[in-house]
Amino acid sequence: MAFPTAVNSQITDSVTQANTKVLGDAPSVAMGNLYQATAQALANAAHNATTNQQQANITAQAATTQGVATLYAIDTASTGKATSKIFA
Repeated sequence: MAFPTAVNSQITDSVTQANTKVLGDAPSVAMGNLYQATAQALANAAHNATTNQQQANITAQAATTQGVATLYAIDTASTGKATSKIFA
């Protein structure tokens, strides 16, 4: 059987104040966590949008380059064909 011991009232007041502080801080900490998570999600979305735009521009440049190369090739082929008929 444990013997009852007297606890100093300063100790109980200190523990009570610490517990009250934790309970009082909880809503602000939760909102801080929410804001941080929201900011991270928005930053990721902006980064993804930028990356997607860059990739689309690279694809458009590649398509333009291929199209111009095809046009030049058709012109060269037709010129070569016409020249071969002239010299034949």
